[in-house]
Amino acid sequence: MKLANVLINHDISPNKISAASIGFAAAAAAIMATATGVFATLAAILLIQLRLICNLLDGMVAIEGGKQSELGSLYNEFPDRIADSLLIVTLGYAAGDATLGWFATLAAALTAYVRVFGGSLGLKQTFVGPMAKQHRMAVMTAGLALNIPESLLFATHHALYVALIIIAAGSVVTCITRTRIIAGQLKAAQ
Repeated sequence: MKLANVLINHDISPNKISAASIGFAAAAAAIMATATGVFATLAAILLIQLRLICNLLDGMVAIEGGKQSELGSLYNEFPDRIADSLLIVTLGYAAGDATLGWFATLAAALTAYVRVFGGSLGLKQTFVGPMAKQHRMAVMTAGLALNIPESLLFATHHALYVALIIIAAGSVVTCITRTRIIAGQLKAAQ
């Protein structure tokens, strides 16, 4: 990917790219919290996609540029949890159900916890869904995109609420699925 090569050649560290994903997520969350117009929603969608691009580029720059560091694993995980939390909590407020937003945020964080917990037991980490990070962001993006015509035509935000329900329920199913895989791996190891 050309952009990864540009970042490598300009001596941008993967950790800085990971941290930048938080900035894009925070900007998207700020827009979602303060504005509901078409251009604001499109800006939020763009910023969410830039956050995801950062998540791709940090690994590419680390591996292809030989820029792995002792803090790389930390920077690979923590910015994702912060970015997810900012976006999903804000989606809850934008959808009119802050409690569901906080629950969805917790469930999303637990998907990573279950995956990393399996790794801490010496098992292969599993990234199966149905609601891994990229799926959560795809659902959020779709909800925001569908909210544009809905808000213009009906002045409602049901698309955001449905996206939030899908993220919450899908994250719970993902936690269960990953836990079952870990249990299966542990049984097989005995």
